[in-house]
Amino acid sequence: MSDIIKDADKRMKKSVDVLKSEFAGLRTGRASTVLVEDIKVDYYGTMTPIKQLAQISVPEATQIAIQPWDISVVPNIEKAIRNSDLGVMPQTDGNVIRINLPPLTEERRRELVKKAGKMAEQARIAIRNIRHELMKELDRMKKEGGVSEDEIKRLKDELQKVTDKYVKQIDELLKKKEEEILTV
Repeated sequence: MSDIIKDADKRMKKSVDVLKSEFAGLRTGRASTVLVEDIKVDYYGTMTPIKQLAQISVPEATQIAIQPWDISVVPNIEKAIRNSDLGVMPQTDGNVIRINLPPLTEERRRELVKKAGKMAEQARIAIRNIRHELMKELDRMKKEGGVSEDEIKRLKDELQKVTDKYVKQIDELLKKKEEEILTV
């Protein structure tokens, strides 16, 4: 019976994990390989993440260096970075692409906070959808019989507790990310 609660916990945790990885890609004032590693590049007709095409490093606090293993892909990587929503211009130095991250403007910080809020809301919606789906499953089990009403009520309460736990985690992650973005 508690398989439903375990299923809810597992699926809701996955939603929070997805949010964490999305947040990692949001630019703050510091350089991080996470900012560029998942940008897709046209590599011989296949959209491939940069991390599969190059070595990515952070030589300075505000700079990212990308060294492709195949030099012919340099122009495609540059184009993908320019087209991303990072708002930076890559500079090629031989076979190394350098990205200098300018300080974030107040306006750009507010945009990023809004974007983080939207990402968090999407995660909350995903969690509520999981809860809704499993509540319907519990109602179906109640109609079919074989499960006491008390047991259904207990499971619904447990499901709500799990939901609340993950929504709280999302709120905490958002608060932390907003502080990180707004810190100059």
